[in-house]
Amino acid sequence: MYLFSKLVHLFRVWRKYNDSLRELSRLGDRELADIGIMRADIQQIAWDAAKAE
Repeated sequence: MYLFSKLVHLFRVWRKYNDSLRELSRLGDRELADIGIMRADIQQIAWDAAKAE
């Protein structure tokens, strides 16, 4: 049972990461600059957001 719940958790984290990554990647450089994000930081920001929840 523990393994199944761990797999579900990892899948949810991966989905949140992927969703955040996709949304941030769609923004233009100007929009990213407006919110204080550099394009090179998108992956780390998306990963941090996914792990935080």
